[in-house]
Amino acid sequence: MRQPLFSILRVGLAALVALSGAGRPALNAAPEPTPAQYVVLGKIVIGGAGGWDYLMDDARAHRVFVSRGDRVEVVDTNLGKVVGTIPNTQGVHGIAIARRLGRGFTSNGRDNSVTIFDLKTLKEIGRTPVGTGPDSIVYDPASARVFTGNGRSQDTTAVDAATGKVAGTIDLGGRPESSAADGQGHVYIDIESKNSIVEIDSKALKIMNTWPVAPGDSPAGLAVDARRRRLFITCHNGMMVVMDADNGKVVATPAIGQGTDAARFDPGAQIALSSNGGGTLTLVHEDTPDTYSVTTVKTESGARTMALDRRTHRIYLMTAKVAPAPPLAPGAPPRPRWYRNYVPGSAALLVVGPADPAAANAPVLSPAQ
Repeated sequence: MRQPLFSILRVGLAALVALSGAGRPALNAAPEPTPAQYVVLGKIVIGGAGGWDYLMDDARAHRVFVSRGDRVEVVDTNLGKVVGTIPNTQGVHGIAIARRLGRGFTSNGRDNSVTIFDLKTLKEIGRTPVGTGPDSIVYDPASARVFTGNGRSQDTTAVDAATGKVAGTIDLGGRPESSAADGQGHVYIDIESKNSIVEIDSKALKIMNTWPVAPGDSPAGLAVDARRRRLFITCHNGMMVVMDADNGKVVATPAIGQGTDAARFDPGAQIALSSNGGGTLTLVHEDTPDTYSVTTVKTESGARTMALDRRTHRIYLMTAKVAPAPPLAPGAPPRPRWYRNYVPGSAALLVVGPADPAAANAPVLSPAQ
């Protein structure tokens, strides 16, 4: 078929540019880091009382949002300090961000609600009732909706991110844990109580597929590689289940550390991450869509959730020093398994990233001890 003149000119120009650049590196191009380069870089001490759950990054604003039980603390990773607080988020678990709308969202587990806040001012601009015990929360850009994973009512609530109105509720048939969106109209939620993954049509608000995660057991963290169509499901039996996001086929099960609670995927470095409460960070490099190599970085006990800055390839893990638990009063019920007696003021973000300083802008860090 005869090509139009503009097409021929475009191809010729592209070839000329390619030849002129042959033999020399592109300007401002830096190689993506390899897993072997990752080390603990230091800490950002944030102090404050209480434990924590999910973390969320806002890389463009160089911020990390940290859920702290009744509030969300906002850390500037360039300044290395807390620069703001979102109060009155009772039982907060997760944070989601819709940057194009200038909004953030929190899942308030004890309040059974979602707080909507302004990303610049951090002020609350609305609150939406959702299901019972909302835990995970994710923003889906394809539908412009926020989805909560409601642990006690075992469903997910879809909230219109622009209006704050509930768009619908989907029964999940089990207790949801983590969630991820591929940006193409699919939201994935792992169902911890059923050892399965649910795929949701984010626009039609219906379940498309339910897939088992076996041989994985008790899925916790969940991340997605939207381009290569892979899900990364971290499980409490010490493995990451790599699943085809289109048909649910398990393609690999690389080993991870103990006590996982979060997963992330860095598309630039092609690395899936598992933060493990046992004191390790597992880096699973996606050599091909079906083959993976594993590297482990020692972190600190309790560093089980994380945020990922995809621009700098830095990972932020929440941790704190733990003191011996005081004795229980006579007749008192046993403490829950997640109880920790944290030393007041010791909470910090542990920073892991490429050792090469040229790979990232250096924040203000104190030494990791």
